[in-house]
Amino acid sequence: MTRCRILVVEDEPLIAMFLREFLELIGHDVCAVATTEDEAVAATGKWHPTLLIIDEHLKEGSGLAAMKRIEYTGVIPHIFVSGDVKRIHDLRPGSEVLRKPYTPDDLEQAINRTMARSATSETANPADATGPT
Repeated sequence: MTRCRILVVEDEPLIAMFLREFLELIGHDVCAVATTEDEAVAATGKWHPTLLIIDEHLKEGSGLAAMKRIEYTGVIPHIFVSGDVKRIHDLRPGSEVLRKPYTPDDLEQAINRTMARSATSETANPADATGPT
């Protein structure tokens, strides 16, 4: 398992608390929890996470819009969390999407898939690993 520095983007306090505790239990660092689109963008710039777990529906903004803004500065592995997986796949083909409700095992498997895919793409094209030039 790759140890990740994770930014959690979740506006429901109990879910955010569960995510932080579980992620730390399985050996990851949670650098921050953002609750809005703007906070997610700012926290990414401040903490430079290696992975984002991002809820699609936020009370202020959306996870999709936040990820689009974040990607202007570079590619960061991410997992969307949504009850509408088809919608995310239609808008962001190839994205890792975790369907609500999910189990801790589902989350851990999604992290492993996402980080393995990220490592493979960095190895295949190292220039893309640093973001756009």
